[in-house]
Amino acid sequence: MKPNKISMNATIAEVEALLEKEKNISPALKAAIKILIVLITMFDKRLGVNSENSNKSPAEDKNRDRDSNRKKSDKKPGGQNGHVGTKLMKVAEPDRVEEIKVDRRRLPKGQYRDVGYESRQVFDIEFSRVITEYRAQILEDQDGVRFTADFPQAVKNSVQYGSEVKVNSVYMSQFQLLPYNRIQDQFADQMSLPLSTGTIFNFNQEAYELLEQFDEIVKKQLAESQLAHADETGINVNKKRIWLHSASNEKWTHFYPHQKRGGEAMDEIGIIPKFKGVLCHDHWKPYYKYSCLHALCNAHHIRELTCAEEDHQQWATSMKALLLEMNKAVDEAGGKLSLDATAIYRNKYREILKQADEKECPPPANKEKGQRGRAKKSKSRNLLERLRDFENDTLRFLDVSYVPFTNNQGENDIRMTKVQQKISGCFRSMEGAYIFCRIRDYLSTCRKNNVAATEALRILFGGKLPSFVCDIVNSS
Repeated sequence: MKPNKISMNATIAEVEALLEKEKNISPALKAAIKILIVLITMFDKRLGVNSENSNKSPAEDKNRDRDSNRKKSDKKPGGQNGHVGTKLMKVAEPDRVEEIKVDRRRLPKGQYRDVGYESRQVFDIEFSRVITEYRAQILEDQDGVRFTADFPQAVKNSVQYGSEVKVNSVYMSQFQLLPYNRIQDQFADQMSLPLSTGTIFNFNQEAYELLEQFDEIVKKQLAESQLAHADETGINVNKKRIWLHSASNEKWTHFYPHQKRGGEAMDEIGIIPKFKGVLCHDHWKPYYKYSCLHALCNAHHIRELTCAEEDHQQWATSMKALLLEMNKAVDEAGGKLSLDATAIYRNKYREILKQADEKECPPPANKEKGQRGRAKKSKSRNLLERLRDFENDTLRFLDVSYVPFTNNQGENDIRMTKVQQKISGCFRSMEGAYIFCRIRDYLSTCRKNNVAATEALRILFGGKLPSFVCDIVNSS
């Protein structure tokens, strides 16, 4: 740790060495100084934890160097030479045409004929309330019996909200994560349409119920896939901490809230117990109770190695460089190394761990007589043993082309749920958490399959599912 560019570890080591040489100090004062050193060490380690050397997220790391991983560029800001930019292009059929006549009073006297026009187009938006009144014709026969035309199936009440109101309300609530009162302001101020909080909740609940079949499809697709990413994060429901579980890949996303973080929740969700492919995760132990292959997130390993490196563990520097070199080699090889190249890297990997085990990071000493429990290990020692004992899971990205170096897919998918918690603070009930998770499943999955969120909600409130989902249903 180096606050203000001072190595605390080196300073503390120097103080301890001087303390041992001091002969004229009383035992009581010496013991008090040692206690202070322990406390300083504890506080130093806590203050030194950041998003680059621990599992602390960048959002929680307020003092992080945002440009630490960026290389300074000599390029000017903006689009570079050769960059294909985008700009507004005229459309063939504008929504509205306004003709501008020449003021003939300003022209010289003479005869003029119309030879066409010069056009300019202005792209703008307008928010407005549209009220459609359906008038069902009533016919009466000679006996006085009346026959009324059928209203459209979606028009069930004398006064009701239309599907576009529902689409935009759910979009703002569940995709843009706006609080209910801000959604109310949007509708009231810009569309003169008052919505109650209960109405907004009812729209969300309706979407949740319409997605019941979709939820089962997502779970089945993930359970049968060859690669899945798993992650979990804490969320607050009515001031109580529970866990939001995520399972995903590049095409499908599934979220589920549960009181528990481990196997009980995973069994209830039902995806991982049926999964037989490669599960990518951050070494949360309950994942290992399931009979599938595992791939560990090396982004987590890099952060932990950075922390060990700051504690002057030279092996951590070598291992960090080796893992990054492996990742670069795999990318350059198109996703998979040859058996010979893999063997070379594995030997280097084992040699670093072997030397660390013997010299830099020895196992803890034997317990003293009467000491209970296992001998305490340092974080560096625990990391070394994990990298050694789970070598195949750590290096699976070398051998399997579709296995990534990190669990970034899973962490990216779950990130917006953390944003929701920062905005809203908590869910008021488990029902609200269930609704949020299922709708986010749908919107995230649609986005991965090139269906925009607004269009996805229009399809849903139209009583259908997107074509990529219908194709799966029809083929099964």
